[in-house]
Amino acid sequence: MTDEFKDKTILVTGGTGSIGSELVEQLLEYDPAQVRILSRDEGRQYELLERLKYPRNLRLLIGDIRDKERIDYAFKEVDIVLHAAALKQVPLCEYNPFEAVKTNILGSQNVIDTAIKNNVKKVIAISTDKAVFPSNVMGTSKLMMEKMFINANWCSGKSVTKFSIVRFGNVTWARGSVLPLWKKQAKEEGKIRVTNNDMTRFMMSKKQAVALVLKAIDLTQVGEVFVLKMPSAKIKDVAEMFLQKYYPNDGIEVEIIGNRAGDKMHEQLIDGNDMSSYILESDEMYIFIPNLDIPNFERELGKYTGFQEIKHIPKYSSEDHIDTEKIRNVI
Repeated sequence: MTDEFKDKTILVTGGTGSIGSELVEQLLEYDPAQVRILSRDEGRQYELLERLKYPRNLRLLIGDIRDKERIDYAFKEVDIVLHAAALKQVPLCEYNPFEAVKTNILGSQNVIDTAIKNNVKKVIAISTDKAVFPSNVMGTSKLMMEKMFINANWCSGKSVTKFSIVRFGNVTWARGSVLPLWKKQAKEEGKIRVTNNDMTRFMMSKKQAVALVLKAIDLTQVGEVFVLKMPSAKIKDVAEMFLQKYYPNDGIEVEIIGNRAGDKMHEQLIDGNDMSSYILESDEMYIFIPNLDIPNFERELGKYTGFQEIKHIPKYSSEDHIDTEKIRNVI
C-alpha cells in the first residue's frame, strides 16, 4: 500500500473531521508529495496543523464542496481524492433537508465533475449504513451520493478517473457520535440519555474506519462498494458497557428519551437487492461489483487479492449481527 501514496498528491474533503483528520495523519506517514485538506473550518484546520507540528507536505485549503470554482482550484494536479465532507447528523438533516441536498448531493456532484475535469486518478467517497433502505433525509442523500459516484465511472467518456464507495457503520468516538456526547452528559448532568432500549447499531473504531478507506484506495478498479464486516449491539447494552468502563462507581443514570426525528430501529450494511453482478468477500470485508446493463459496454477487472466470489448476497442487518463483546473492544 505504501507505493499507492508515495510521491502522490492526495486531497481530503472534510479533512478536519474525525475520520478526515485521522486519514490525513496516517497518509502523511506514507511520504506523499502533498496532502491537501479542503474544509470550511479554519479553527479546526489550525488545531490540526498544530497537532501535526506543521508537516512540510500538508496544505490547508479553506473552502466548501458546494463551491465548484473553489474546488476546481483545489483539485489541480491531485492524484487521489478522499471525499469525507458531508452533513451527517440525522435530526439536523431532517430539519434542514435543502441543506443536506446542497452538500451531500450537489456538493458530491461538484467533486465528481471537478475530479474528471482535472484527471484525478481515484476518488473514494465515504458513505454510511443509513444509505441502505433509507428512511431519513441523511440516508437518502447518501444513497443518491453512492449512485452518482458509481455511475460516474461509465458516464464520463474516456476519463481516467475511477470512483468507488466505502460504507461505514457508526464510528465510535468520532465527532458527533454518541460516546463523546454521553461523556459530556455524565460529567455535567450525572446521567446519559438513550433513545430506545431495542434500537441496534453497527459500530467500528476510527482505526477500523481509516483502514477500510486505505484498503479501498489500494483495491479500487471501478465502481466498487467496500463494506467492513462489523458487529452491532443494542444501544442500551452499549450504554451499560460505557458506564461500566468509564463511570463504574459514579451512579450515572440512564434516561430513555425516545426516538429522534429520522431514527431507524435497525440499520443494514447490505441488502439482498444491491445491484451487483457479483460479490467478493474476505475474512474482514465484502466488495460489491456493480451490475452494468449498458449496451456495448465492456470492462476488464483484475484480481482482488485475498478475496473470493460468493453467489449469495447476504442481508446484513444490525438486528441480526449483535456481538456485544466485539463492541466492548471499540468503545
